[in-house]
Amino acid sequence: MKAARNHSAAPPYDYIVVGAGIVGLATARELLRRKSGCSLLLLEKEKQPAMHQTGRNSGVVHAGVYYAPGSLKARLCKAGAAATLKLCEEHGIAVDNCGKLIVATSELERGRLAELEQRCRANGLNVSRLDAQQLKVAEPRIDGIAGMLVPETSIVDYTQVALALAKDVERMGGSIRFGRTVLGIREAADRVTVETSDGDVEAARLVACAGLMADRIAAMSGLADDFQIVPFRGEYYRLREEKNDIVKHLIYPVPDPALPFLGVHLTRMIGGYVTVGPNAVFSLAREGYGKFAFRARDAAQTLAFPGFWRVARANLRSGIDEMRSSLSKQRYLALCRKYCPELSIDDLQPHKSGIRAQAVMRDGTLVHDFLIRSTTRTLHVCNAPSPAATSAMPIAAYIADAVTEARATRQFMHAAAET
Repeated sequence: MKAARNHSAAPPYDYIVVGAGIVGLATARELLRRKSGCSLLLLEKEKQPAMHQTGRNSGVVHAGVYYAPGSLKARLCKAGAAATLKLCEEHGIAVDNCGKLIVATSELERGRLAELEQRCRANGLNVSRLDAQQLKVAEPRIDGIAGMLVPETSIVDYTQVALALAKDVERMGGSIRFGRTVLGIREAADRVTVETSDGDVEAARLVACAGLMADRIAAMSGLADDFQIVPFRGEYYRLREEKNDIVKHLIYPVPDPALPFLGVHLTRMIGGYVTVGPNAVFSLAREGYGKFAFRARDAAQTLAFPGFWRVARANLRSGIDEMRSSLSKQRYLALCRKYCPELSIDDLQPHKSGIRAQAVMRDGTLVHDFLIRSTTRTLHVCNAPSPAATSAMPIAAYIADAVTEARATRQFMHAAAET
């Protein structure tokens, strides 16, 4: 981070926010709400909001099934779901409260399902256990030996949510500038200067919510020496139109607690169609969504990072399995047929993929919690774990607390460690 000289006049903006994904937009809106009349500039390198993680996820408004009771993740998820549904109602955004059905297909999974049920009830969720017969009544085209229904789960188009947040930001007096790539950050005693592809801008404080580029932006403030973003591509298929009515709920497998991902699931989407996915394969491009996408800088940075190789060694078997499923449509189909045997290879049609920004520490530890780093005048959201889209608005409130009340970042990190 470069030093800058002091200035006599106040900087033109109170806040600069970097990133027009859902967390950045929610943070900008929350800062404007907290401090009426403040000046705020949101910078985004793309031409519109939600171009990456926000606009390429499964669209699920999560209820908080998988998180430790009382943890920060559980609390933020529940509050975030309520806030998301309220925003959708205010802006006329379509929501389908279809519920989630988690399906066990083995005795091992039945035991894990019982543990999930206890966790859900401890988190205040109204769930129902189903035996094989009840499961067949609820979902005639799904096979399993047991299930758990989570009615407090919905689907939405998060791009529309992001556009609504952007509209609120501008209505409240904030400015959004698209096509502005951040090139550098200089911090002085009374301001922070952001070098962009269209000139420098200054503010009293900066908040970076840069997603897939979070480590690179944090490095401009000297805050990324011990972690890096490692991109994992999630590949989806869309079912043929004839299968649009195949399920009434979202259909999820029982997750393996040893793995960081939830597994391939059937997802009803706003628009009436159904997707299958995602898997999770290492990507050689942070923002390249094709199966063989490659960007030299991204690949070189990841392959030179010791933490990546430690993660790869620790997860070699599951990584190979995921890669095989990526390369073989037949293997991918087998994951789906485990609980939906009627699917055929012709049912799997192309659909857009997404990339998850996974923060990894130098020692190979996957960061599953919030990772927030700060200097005197900057705050960087280096990792906002799933379900960040659902939880975006309460996450924004935590960030705004840290910025507007000068609350120590370590307090936030202590709370995050509860998860």
